[in-house]
Amino acid sequence: MIKNKKLVLLFFSILAGLTVILTPFIGMETIPFDTILHFGDSSIKSDIFWRIRVPRVLIAFIVGLALSIGGMTFQAMFRNSLATPFTLGVSSGAAFGAALYVKMGIIFSLAGITGQTIFAFIGALITITIVYLLSKIKKGFSVGTMLLAGVAINFFFSSFILFIQFMSDFTHSFRIMRWLMGGFEVIGYTDIYNILPFILVGTLIIVLLSTELNLLTLGEDLAISRGVNVNRIKTILFIATSLMVGGIISVVGPIGFVGMMIPHISRLIIGQDHRYLVVLNIIFGGSFLVLCDTLSRILIAPAEIPVGVITALLGGPFFIWLLITNSNNNTTI
Repeated sequence: MIKNKKLVLLFFSILAGLTVILTPFIGMETIPFDTILHFGDSSIKSDIFWRIRVPRVLIAFIVGLALSIGGMTFQAMFRNSLATPFTLGVSSGAAFGAALYVKMGIIFSLAGITGQTIFAFIGALITITIVYLLSKIKKGFSVGTMLLAGVAINFFFSSFILFIQFMSDFTHSFRIMRWLMGGFEVIGYTDIYNILPFILVGTLIIVLLSTELNLLTLGEDLAISRGVNVNRIKTILFIATSLMVGGIISVVGPIGFVGMMIPHISRLIIGQDHRYLVVLNIIFGGSFLVLCDTLSRILIAPAEIPVGVITALLGGPFFIWLLITNSNNNTTI
């Protein structure tokens, strides 16, 4: 852990800025700056740069930061470094909605939002509602009940997804499988506008409650003794984070392991204080997913690997390492 936290944040901020600026140019055979730097130019290269490359980098950055701070929040709530934004089954609920849309064979859009995105978000909302109601069965807002409810709902919707795939033809089955891999196949800025409200609201709430996250990490009893309304704070964090993650998944599909890896690495770098940790997760998480997406574009160019495959390939070994380092049954943070 580095003691000078402000210097760490400055260093990663510079790296993040360079990443966002430079990655749109990676993979281009030639870089015609005179054409690209004129926004709105009618040339093909300018159109590709501003309508495909730049939006893709931007959406990768904001999705990466949201998944990272979402993972950080759940890890603090559960006091477990293995928790992720998908722990409570939000991804499986959204995936079920998307799979159902594909299976139904209907095509529609509403206010520029595709039907698949709408169905996926509805599926995420249903999951969030079920998990919340199950958690309220016991007195208060039990984290243990919430975790068990999320796991149960995850298996429930996953089985429905398998059933839909089994009943689908090859084309529909392939579309479902491809969506489940996650990716940034964006054209223009519409998708960014669609998910930005969820991310802005969720991020703001988490930043404002960073002190409460510090107390939750130390234990609920200590948090209560310091005057924190634990049930209320956990409810707000659960709803805000789940809606943020649900909005993301509905647009780009489930992208795993980012919310587990980045918060853990960030804690190793800057420590446990969430007032600094949330900022580093925003910077580092966004940059990390941009780099993963860039890698997915260039590894087998001109074809692409879904970015969810890249994060899974990196996350698998990281998960094993995390289990080994916590081999003494000490996975709490």
